[in-house]
Amino acid sequence: MTTEGHIAALERRHQELDRQIQAELQSTRHDDLMVSALKRKKLEVKDELYKYTTTTQ
Repeated sequence: MTTEGHIAALERRHQELDRQIQAELQSTRHDDLMVSALKRKKLEVKDELYKYTTTTQ
């Protein structure tokens, strides 16, 4: 996979995690542990995105 392809995949994953977080928060019985885990994963993806975008510039 090219660097651009990897960055695009990470961006899609970041957006999907954001959608999952929003869906969980809108649930009447949302799980705080699930929301925390999703936010942690989203942050990990963001950190990896940052790593790739700063090294390619």
